[in-house]
Amino acid sequence: MAADPEVAAAYVAAGWWGHDTPTDLIRRNAAERPDDVAYITWSRPSGEADDGLGSIDRTTWAGYDRLSDRVAAALLAAGLERGDRAAVILPDGAAVHAAFTGAEKAGVVVMGIGHRAGPAEIAHLVEKSGARAIITGTHHRGQPAADAVAELRRSLPALAHHITIDGPGQGAAIALDGHPAPTPDSVLEFAEAVEARRLGASELCLLNSTSGTTGLPKCVMQTHNRWFYFHQKAVEYSGLGPDEVFCVPVPAPFGFGLWTAHYSPTILGVPTVVMADFDAAALIRLIEAERVTVLCAVTTQFIMMLNSPVFDNHDLSSLRLMFTGGEAIPEQRAAEFEDRTGCTVLNFYGSNETGMLSGTRLSDPRSARLRTGGRCEPEMDCALYDPDDGHLLPGLRGRGQPACRGPATALGYYDDAKANAELMTDDGRMLMGDIVEIDDDGYLRVVGRTSDFIIRGGKNISAPAVEDEVMTHAAVAMVAAVAAPDPVFGERVAAYVELVPGTSLDLDELREHLAGRGVSREWWPEHLFVVDALPRSSGGKVAKGQLKKDAADRVAEEPAS
Repeated sequence: MAADPEVAAAYVAAGWWGHDTPTDLIRRNAAERPDDVAYITWSRPSGEADDGLGSIDRTTWAGYDRLSDRVAAALLAAGLERGDRAAVILPDGAAVHAAFTGAEKAGVVVMGIGHRAGPAEIAHLVEKSGARAIITGTHHRGQPAADAVAELRRSLPALAHHITIDGPGQGAAIALDGHPAPTPDSVLEFAEAVEARRLGASELCLLNSTSGTTGLPKCVMQTHNRWFYFHQKAVEYSGLGPDEVFCVPVPAPFGFGLWTAHYSPTILGVPTVVMADFDAAALIRLIEAERVTVLCAVTTQFIMMLNSPVFDNHDLSSLRLMFTGGEAIPEQRAAEFEDRTGCTVLNFYGSNETGMLSGTRLSDPRSARLRTGGRCEPEMDCALYDPDDGHLLPGLRGRGQPACRGPATALGYYDDAKANAELMTDDGRMLMGDIVEIDDDGYLRVVGRTSDFIIRGGKNISAPAVEDEVMTHAAVAMVAAVAAPDPVFGERVAAYVELVPGTSLDLDELREHLAGRGVSREWWPEHLFVVDALPRSSGGKVAKGQLKKDAADRVAEEPAS
């Protein structure tokens, strides 16, 4: 499967797409700078908290190339055909990127699964993709991976092979079905096989899942070229150059993590700091120690950094940029991040499916960068649709559900005609799941998700807007607003909060605070649930589906008033 040849040719002619793949770039980097570092992998020793920097592994460009060759050799030895799928479940580190590239070299499509995915999600994605092999570490979430794979095989007999990578980087040992895997030198005509089989820039190379915040995820079909285009836009908007040091705590299989850890640093030939397990304090220390210039983090992560007691104890002056986005970001916390680090926050708007629909630039005023998702890209052919009946709205101004088609979009969902029909408009654009407003200057602002409005008494209340206001309370470290069912109003606003250590908060205090800010009473939470930690999906975002179910259960247990 690949992009439409005529469309691909037009994008190549326009300079948006090309013919190189990560294999070409890694080989080039390995030849020109073999001993320069490609990945700096941080891991927490034995899964325990650590007061220092933990364990650091440095993988060079030459080591990255060799490790991906060894993965390719194992896949070839397993007998996978070109176009077969291999599931990859590895913690973030050089090894997961080598697995992706090794599969590309072997002509195998990756089914990328987040390392935090649960058994049901893993089984669903392995079955959905039809994976014939699975690549894991020797352990998965503290248990022997072989046991988990054996359990999978009981219900999925097509999953014929298990490849393990024991180690975070270039020194890792690779096994195939419990035995040392053949090396490239021992695979007959390995180099020739790779050249004949490796996947092209416009072909399906990877499947990844939607974030999984509600229900079982769908599989999004990825090509290399969509992320090469995204990289061009990032350079244009932010001035990325050859002296950057990236730091990407976003999970590798997801769109944000792919662009920022698998593609852009490789194109630039610069190092990337990645974390096997997210830890806000360790991330802060890593930025200082490695002199990171570009941080790529979702809202949850940079807020956890701001809330960390060690934030002000470290020199973060090397930071030049933070890329974030994909959701409405809290303006006040983003501004606080800029003020406390001196870096510039750039917000891109899009999804795993659409890639980049709009983005902010260094030249944009701060208010636009922190309050909006920037201006739409002309080549992404953006439009607004009525969220109620789906008809195309005139012009590219006002409120509506955005959609686009262009060089950043995915190939759609894998083997899912129903989901593709819901994703695509009648005129061929790919829909976002958000409601946005585009102002007279062309700046796009997310005002809610189509599934993230709380409808109270017939009035739509934006959950992100409620979250922004609740976040202004000094005791609130993190918040998620969801709908709680109500027999009279249909739904009421429920706020789940993590508190700053040593503080407390009740509903009356919160509502008094919101009243003092002049917030409309309709936005005030009517339920407040304080939790130790908000649940996260495998993509790192708050799992609102779990919270909605929890809110319904809690309300059902409350005595009738």
